[in-house]
Amino acid sequence: MKITRHIFKQYDIRGLIDQEITPELAQALGKAYATWLSKQTGKDALSVVVGRDMRDSSMGYQEALMKGLVDSGVSVLDIGLVSTPAFYFGVGQLKADGGIQVSASHNPAEFNGFKLVRAKAGPVSGDTGIQDIADIIEQEAFAPADIPGSVEVVKGIPKLHVKFEIEFAGDGEVKPFKLVADSGNGMGAQYLDLLFDELKLDVNKICWELDGTFPNHEANPFKDENVVDIKAKVKELGVDLGIATDGDGDRIFFIDNEGEVVEPAIIRGILAQVMLRKQPGATICYDVRPGKITEDMIREAGGKPVQTRVGHSLIKETMIESGAVYGGESSGHFFYQFPTGSYEGPVVAAVHILQELTRSGKSFSEFIKPLKRYVHSGEINFAVEDKQGMMGKLKQHFSDGELNELDGITITYKDFWFNVRPSNTEPLLRLNLEAVDRATMEKRRDEVKQLIEG
Repeated sequence: MKITRHIFKQYDIRGLIDQEITPELAQALGKAYATWLSKQTGKDALSVVVGRDMRDSSMGYQEALMKGLVDSGVSVLDIGLVSTPAFYFGVGQLKADGGIQVSASHNPAEFNGFKLVRAKAGPVSGDTGIQDIADIIEQEAFAPADIPGSVEVVKGIPKLHVKFEIEFAGDGEVKPFKLVADSGNGMGAQYLDLLFDELKLDVNKICWELDGTFPNHEANPFKDENVVDIKAKVKELGVDLGIATDGDGDRIFFIDNEGEVVEPAIIRGILAQVMLRKQPGATICYDVRPGKITEDMIREAGGKPVQTRVGHSLIKETMIESGAVYGGESSGHFFYQFPTGSYEGPVVAAVHILQELTRSGKSFSEFIKPLKRYVHSGEINFAVEDKQGMMGKLKQHFSDGELNELDGITITYKDFWFNVRPSNTEPLLRLNLEAVDRATMEKRRDEVKQLIEG
């Protein structure tokens, strides 16, 4: 079968609907995934959880995907419309051999795709299965089934998921905060509604209707232009905080009472310290991009910091290998080692932040003020054809700094540090630089920029 190979990415499969992603591809993916998973597990009788997000095309792709799975003899557990974290929970809770979620995460409306996992929501990345599955589709090397499988509809996973995460978060008072929430018309609205009902919070909801056309703004709070509405509303209403989630609900962001986005690295550090109070001395994972406050906070709380490559699949793989209880990515993913697997726990993150604010008795901006120790450049992208050559040039220029090549290059000096890594999918280099003060950050950022731009 002819496929567009570049849609098979490092973390998932994602492409343009009706062009790169089609019902035919979805059906072939079902067969290829079943073939691959059977080989991985040594099992002929497989059970696979399938869910979908709110995009207009997701229902059709889910049906085609399930047909491919059933044709391959798989027992399909259809959990319906779910956030990605609820999907991960469903795979672990239902003790399935694996799962596929139909979603293009935070991508615009013209995209769709698939997230693939093993048992207990174990990640399937480009290095650990996605490319093999693409090969099977391309070669049509599907394993035939003696008898077709079946589809069982399983209801109530979203509600069970929220109840599970609240219990996992543990006891702790939460004040009746006033807040603004923006789901970007994505799946976060599903679990946030259930959470807000449980905690009895006073919430002003914006961009809330599930709508895969994203009529208000792109469902990616990592970009400044997508948090303009919530920041303005927090200030206008004078509430305690804001919460924003992305398209499939696996990332969560917090806005303080002054209408400023709290850096994910700071949130990650706060959540790490909560987990280290529960499990002293535990291992905590965080990605290689600058956000040094996280490492500081892990060490201050007696934890063991472990750096990882960038990307949710890669962080989860390292968490599983290292036995980490918690991990966080600079882009708003916060992962927990649940009894049902290691995956994103946005409900736990929200509960823990609310508990910490309640415990402190301070406003959000007062609470995080001492944690604003460093100044970050934000992520800057450069169009570069010879990515390896440019990284070599940077290594040479900054040869007196401490070098780490875990993911791209990270170069550290006493007063500044930066990571430059190549995009997996585009001819881009991504720069993230951090420093002890704004003047140093701007000076060093401009120095690196000048080198790259020539």
